[in-house]
Amino acid sequence: MEMAIFTGINKEWMTRTLMLVLSCIVLLGCKARQNNNAKVLGGNAAQDMKVDFTIAFGSCNKSTIDNVLWDDVLDAEPDIWIWGGDNIYADTEDIEKISAMYEEQSAVSGYRKLAATIPVIGTWDDHDYGENDAGVDFPIKRVSQQAFMDFMRVPKDSPRRSQEGIYTSHEYKLWNGSVKVIVLDTRYFRTALTPDHDSDKRNKPNAYGEGTILGETQWQWLQKELETSTANFTILVSSIQVLSNEHGWECWGNFPHEVDRLKKLISDSGVKGAIVLSGDRHISEFSQIEITGLDYPLIDFTSSGLTHAYSNFKEEHNPFRVGSVVATESFGLLRFDFLSRTAQFVMVGDDGEVLNELSRKY
Repeated sequence: MEMAIFTGINKEWMTRTLMLVLSCIVLLGCKARQNNNAKVLGGNAAQDMKVDFTIAFGSCNKSTIDNVLWDDVLDAEPDIWIWGGDNIYADTEDIEKISAMYEEQSAVSGYRKLAATIPVIGTWDDHDYGENDAGVDFPIKRVSQQAFMDFMRVPKDSPRRSQEGIYTSHEYKLWNGSVKVIVLDTRYFRTALTPDHDSDKRNKPNAYGEGTILGETQWQWLQKELETSTANFTILVSSIQVLSNEHGWECWGNFPHEVDRLKKLISDSGVKGAIVLSGDRHISEFSQIEITGLDYPLIDFTSSGLTHAYSNFKEEHNPFRVGSVVATESFGLLRFDFLSRTAQFVMVGDDGEVLNELSRKY
């Protein structure tokens, strides 16, 4: 697990003497982080929050299309950026082409400035993996993994370079709380989908108990990561939606037993503030479900896409949806207030326009 410690200066401390400030630094090991956001995105919920930590994330990004959102991401002053998958659109088994496209994305001026400013982490999805809807049988997945890690600037001597799959975790600690980000790999081990020949949908759920999304090794790793998490908020990054399950495209709902396993694992682990981030769909939406044994709702925040969205979206049934669907280019923001145990979820469009928002206490 990778760990980062964030520092800043709490305004109340500024009234104290320099000697007291220095003493606090020694005793605490770090200082409280000041909320320096240039502007408040969101409504009344944001006004009442003291923002301790901010995540920005997004998915579905073509390097050949101008991404007008990078300046807005920077304006939001996030602490980290999370790629949610389809970070490029390679769709090839030619690893040189995949690597070249990653290099092209890395050279995009807005993204280059972002990556030089804050930590960048994330996962992949099918189009940067190398093939639409590809899974465990994709023939170049091992070398594709190395190209992805080059793009994410994973050190050459990192153990992630030798493991199968790109899953990992990161913890960000402040003086008054922490956020753990668990990055899942929903590609490397994902077994076959079941085509739906009886409707106009692409896929239908597998028979219960048939197939896997994460693979047993990753499942065991995830269980340990959740059971040992002491963070105020624990974020699970999945490239595909976990809760919305009736649209017929890729989602965890195509493996209903895997959804049940995840819900039970979250509940049994006693983890605090579990939140899912997802992408893939070219729409953005909030989905929410109550889980037996969990004293807060599980929210799946889907943010997609960064450069191209499903602008002709009309309607699709999502029994867990909260609010309305956003079908224009956007990215997601999560802001955390550790003291009040509040998380604010915001969908942001061009020029910082708030397209949808949600706030929950944990």
